[in-house]
Amino acid sequence: MADGYCAQGRFKDAMEVFRKMGEKRCSPDTLSFNNLIEQLCGNGMLAEAEELYGEMGEKGVNPDEFTYVLLMDACFEESRADDAAGYFRKMVESGLRPNLAVYNKLVDGLVKVGKIDEAKSFFDLMVKKLKMDAASYQFMMKTMSEVGKLDEVLKLVDEMLDDDGVEFNEEMQEFVKGELRKGGREEDLVKLMEEKERAKAEARAKEAEAAEAAKASAKAAVSSLIPSKLFGTKETETESAVATATGDTVEAGKEEENNEGAPSVDSVPADAGLEEGATRGENPAEIEVRSDGTTEQVTA
Repeated sequence: MADGYCAQGRFKDAMEVFRKMGEKRCSPDTLSFNNLIEQLCGNGMLAEAEELYGEMGEKGVNPDEFTYVLLMDACFEESRADDAAGYFRKMVESGLRPNLAVYNKLVDGLVKVGKIDEAKSFFDLMVKKLKMDAASYQFMMKTMSEVGKLDEVLKLVDEMLDDDGVEFNEEMQEFVKGELRKGGREEDLVKLMEEKERAKAEARAKEAEAAEAAKASAKAAVSSLIPSKLFGTKETETESAVATATGDTVEAGKEEENNEGAPSVDSVPADAGLEEGATRGENPAEIEVRSDGTTEQVTA
């Protein structure tokens, strides 16, 4: 019924019917409020729309992003830029997350009425909450350049170089150089980029050093918690091998000492057995020398 009244231009009647919905056990929700607020804003009835917005809290209905965007846009159309910015701020403070398109609307509206500082303050606020694109950075750089704030342009470049989600490509570099050239500060961009690369290299080196230190610390901590014998296996094996080798050397020495008094097989002449046999009257032809150095009598 409220929509029907709006279609006929009877907005006062539409608001009256809308307010009686609660009395008939038909409580309006956020969508219902937004529909009527949109009708009011679109027909130049911003004051009535704001009045209806105020009733949302009384009825326990929470505004959403669309509610705030409707009021923000209407405020800009009525040359109420400060109020438009106020609705955007309320949206953020209530925990809602306006998208990049809504943010761009706000900044564009503020810039058009010359509120450059306010636009930059919202950029600084939202750059931490939104994934900015290259166009958003470029728009703000252009805005700062047009009012002669080249230091702010360089600060935006610095932020963009830190933003991994946006590429500072050759096209963007040429755009920034062109803006800085207006003030004879083109070389400032080169210096900034060199300093940024140097800082990043130092940061990477420190990260690598910290990682190595953490690794060594973790290893030391693990070593202190696990019994040392689990880490001393190789040392124990080495000590055992040395002890075994030492024992073998000692035994070999003793055996050598025992064998010093006994003639070796190699030192006994091959004909010693023949001479001994001849002494006992044995026929040398009947004596056979064994392979182990002993003799055995053989009958011819």
